[in-house]
Amino acid sequence: MLEKWRNSSWIFVLTIGLGTMLNPLNSSMISVALTRLQMEFELTFADATWLISIFYLASAVGQPVMGKLSDMFGAKRMFMVGLVLVAASCLLAPFSPNYYFLLGCRALQAIGSSTLFPSGMSMVRTSITDKQAQALATLSVFANISSAFGPSIGGVVIGVWDWPSIFIINFPFIIISFLLAIFILPNTGQGKFNFKRMDIIGIFLFIVSVIGLILFLLSLEQHINWIAFGIFLLFGILFYFYEIRYHAPFIDITALKKNGNVTLVYLQFMTINLVYYCYFFGLPTFLQQARGYSAEHTGFIMLALAGFSVIVAPIVGRMIDWYGSKIPMLTGASFLLVGTGLLLSYNEASPLWWLLIIMSILGISNGFNNISAQTALYEHVPREDTGTASGLFQTSRYTGAILSGSLLGILFNQYVDTEHLHTVIVVCFIFCLLNVGLSLRLPGRQKVTQSNH
Repeated sequence: MLEKWRNSSWIFVLTIGLGTMLNPLNSSMISVALTRLQMEFELTFADATWLISIFYLASAVGQPVMGKLSDMFGAKRMFMVGLVLVAASCLLAPFSPNYYFLLGCRALQAIGSSTLFPSGMSMVRTSITDKQAQALATLSVFANISSAFGPSIGGVVIGVWDWPSIFIINFPFIIISFLLAIFILPNTGQGKFNFKRMDIIGIFLFIVSVIGLILFLLSLEQHINWIAFGIFLLFGILFYFYEIRYHAPFIDITALKKNGNVTLVYLQFMTINLVYYCYFFGLPTFLQQARGYSAEHTGFIMLALAGFSVIVAPIVGRMIDWYGSKIPMLTGASFLLVGTGLLLSYNEASPLWWLLIIMSILGISNGFNNISAQTALYEHVPREDTGTASGLFQTSRYTGAILSGSLLGILFNQYVDTEHLHTVIVVCFIFCLLNVGLSLRLPGRQKVTQSNH
């Protein structure tokens, strides 16, 4: 029986999928818990947004670093270490004595869950030779569904047992994945640590620069923190010059300078996620604090955003096969622009069905944007650079999410009401226009084919 399971590709994919879904699940469930956490720890909304930012910052750093450690120590070993770290964070978080301890738990949760994706992908690529693309697509479904339905799951469990439940709900997935991993996943790796492959200084400069930027942005509402801005500039400049000289950089700036199309795809994906996560985290807070919905009801309302994102994914895949990435990218950008414009019409007198229609449009845009942006990236990078490009693609996603948290922290810090929601939407509308412009400048399929030849 055990030998049969070991040879089963779907059990293999299930084992990895249950682990890799933990990062997107925990990055999204927090959206419906922010209001309760504000009350529990007596936080301003700006303080609460650090629970978002710390997770994405740790993920941005954690995924490439843990990917390299996975290559050194073995993918199975690091996969199981990742599960243990997530379990530890989820066990400690409900007993947090203060806000800072909870921040630490969120960072640990992000680092642990960031270990699972690169190590899982490594095992799939080395162990599954037949129908590998199908296996990777299945893992993508795990990640997309857990991210999309995270607010709904979070809303239900918070309704049953308050905010600690968004951490406890992880344990069934962790336990099943860990037990299966012991018997199913192959043993690989020599256990040799190569310090030269770890860009420790670059990572440090990146973290300090991003934290400086967040602190500066959050200070714009009241007393501007020019020291934070100076730290952002100084460490950002140091990061740039260090990375272009280091032999194994955390972010390959030299490659980005050489390939303008790829750099603009990263920029576009960053703006897409800045707008999307403003709605993903902002709307649940608005619905609970301004409209009086419970966390459970808010989670169900967010299904409109999640459901349509998943439904349109197969359609987008076919469009990309027929036309390449440009037309789907432009379609997604257009839906995001229209949905954002319509959201300006939403106010206290608006019925719930109108909000659901708008959120459905935004969900459709997300379904188009995620797949077409990734395809656009791969159209412009050599096959041998796919791994590095994928890592930077995730970094651009996390950067957009971090900036969305800062924007919400500025505009929702004092009042969460329709007026401040509309201000958020106006800022997002500007980024939507930029997104449409970046979509228009993408090379069409014919030009991409010519340039690759």
